[in-house]
Amino acid sequence: MLFGSAAMEKLKNSRVAVFGLGGVGGYAAEALARSGVGTLGLFDSDKISVTNINRQIHATFKTVGKYKVDAAKERILEINPEAAVNVSTIFFFPETSKEVDFTQYDYIIDAIDTITGKIELVLKAREYNIPIISSMGAGNKTDPTAFEVADIYDTKICPLAKVMRRELRKRGIEKLKVVYSKEPVIQPEELNFEADDTEITQKRRIPGSNSFVPPVAGLIIAGEVIKDLIDYKP
Repeated sequence: MLFGSAAMEKLKNSRVAVFGLGGVGGYAAEALARSGVGTLGLFDSDKISVTNINRQIHATFKTVGKYKVDAAKERILEINPEAAVNVSTIFFFPETSKEVDFTQYDYIIDAIDTITGKIELVLKAREYNIPIISSMGAGNKTDPTAFEVADIYDTKICPLAKVMRRELRKRGIEKLKVVYSKEPVIQPEELNFEADDTEITQKRRIPGSNSFVPPVAGLIIAGEVIKDLIDYKP
């Protein structure tokens, strides 16, 4: 009713790659599925942890231990059984980027949290002339209304965006659509975790997060992708 039948057919024939299925990417992928995007490529090497349950849409006690891409695929197929969902458990960074066939996708969502991986995705998007949108920092924040869509070079406050601006400028990247927060980073309380948790033990510093900030970033990203795919102009 909002976009029309021609736009919905375009979404059905669209192919979107989502890199990172955490609090941001998981919601983005689900929103795309619920909006009728016909083909989704899901890329994430992590398994679901109990620490994901507070913010990741596919994380429950029932899914703990499953690969995030597998849990997300199961949900997407329950939403739209006709969807094509391709999954990969590679850890995306320059050395593994050759394992991805970028020619299969019309749009790239960068929702990963490593600088080297994010930069490589932007470079691949330029190489294959594929639109890309990138998520900046969503951890250690509590204000979901502080997100904005902007070009990377117009961002401020966000520490991750600052690093990305510097590194992309070195590589001659002139523009990048991003979703970022203007909220200053909060210093989280240090906690001692006794549980044997893979996510905790593999990372020295765990950002604080919640159920209402990363998902908003993911939904904004999904909205931008959908509008770009159908060339929506209100």
